[in-house]
Amino acid sequence: MTGAVTTDRLGELFARTRAAGRPALIGFVPGCWPELDATVAIAQAAEAGGMDALELGVPFSDPLADGVTNQLAYQQALAAGATPAAVLAQAAAIRAAGVRMPLLLMGYCNPLFAYGTERFVRDAAAAGVDGLIVVDLPPEEAGELERAARAAGVHVVYLLAPTSTTERIALVARHASGFIYCVSVTGVTGARAALAEELPAFLARVRKHTALPLAVGFGISTRAQVAAVGALADAVIVGSAFVQAVAAAPRAERAAAVRAFTAELCGRGG
Repeated sequence: MTGAVTTDRLGELFARTRAAGRPALIGFVPGCWPELDATVAIAQAAEAGGMDALELGVPFSDPLADGVTNQLAYQQALAAGATPAAVLAQAAAIRAAGVRMPLLLMGYCNPLFAYGTERFVRDAAAAGVDGLIVVDLPPEEAGELERAARAAGVHVVYLLAPTSTTERIALVARHASGFIYCVSVTGVTGARAALAEELPAFLARVRKHTALPLAVGFGISTRAQVAAVGALADAVIVGSAFVQAVAAAPRAERAAAVRAFTAELCGRGG
């Protein structure tokens, strides 16, 4: 298929990190934020700091799974003129700039449907995107997306929560590819002071149903939390704290701040 992804960057990533005996670090930042053209420099700085993969949020007006930090960033991106097409253009520019780490698009189904599912997947693959996370699209309703993604060589990543039943875990395990996104808490995104006590048992329940890598996100913001989660999971996702680090730095100092924060999360120092 024209524009299909021919390299499984996610598969290669997890092979490397498992061989190294460490978790992958995955970051999240809204695409086209804080400025429409900011995403490339952020991705470059994050990769230089040691980030293994990056989720680009597709700004949406009603991001119900996101907390205040990400909601505000999405609002700012939309006010500046961010669109799904603009985010795809930034993904393509990231690849053109030489960034090699896997890229995922994370968002909601309304913008996807408005753009056109098959067209979106085709354009994402052409832009060098490796996976899609559509937060509010369950496997039962994702047939069109999955078919287009398989044809394009793009992974479809699903989420599970601590409240997911055994039946739901088994269903997601049958449909997921790339990895499974395990939400560490019940609630929305946002940095938290402590990790949920039920996380080890939750991950053990999921592992009974799949050999796919398990990535844990929501509420992870410090090196200590990354290390603690990384002892249990294949990947650690840092979202709101990464967004906060971007937001706190003036544009002229942003690349250095992103690189330093990523290096700190990786345990590499400043």
